[in-house]
Amino acid sequence: MKSELTMNFSIDKENIAVIIKREFNASLSNVWAAWTEVEILDQWWAPAPFKSKTKSMEFKEGGRRLYAMVGPDGQERWSFFDYSSISPKTNFKHSSTFCDADANPDPNMGSSYWDVTFSEEGDLTVVDIVIKRDSLAELEKVVEMGFKEGFTSTLKILDKILEAGK
Repeated sequence: MKSELTMNFSIDKENIAVIIKREFNASLSNVWAAWTEVEILDQWWAPAPFKSKTKSMEFKEGGRRLYAMVGPDGQERWSFFDYSSISPKTNFKHSSTFCDADANPDPNMGSSYWDVTFSEEGDLTVVDIVIKRDSLAELEKVVEMGFKEGFTSTLKILDKILEAGK
């Protein structure tokens, strides 16, 4: 077993995208479930000390996940995913939009457009993610808000969940 799982994180300014490649020491079906089942998503989809709390989720084309990242002080930061494409255990696409608890979009933030692809490489599952934004300014704002650090820490939580689930 590899001691350190690979994570590549790069910013493609030309295409206004963040590109992430991350290995997981788990089966494709377990990794897919962790990204698509609310019971597992809520265990890892927020950087500590935040917790993820899903209000509703329909993982289907045209479906939506409405959730909050809840801080230790109880403050809620809401977002929703709108799922546009799903190829089971291979790929899904969704937009991600900051909003309020009633899913009214934050007019100051715009949306991210996620393209998440899953593949097996030996005993590992590789997740390739391309996250596009509408403008370079928006992309830079998200990165400045600590997206790389936050997402890196959430994926480490996911590693522990997958390890425990073996």
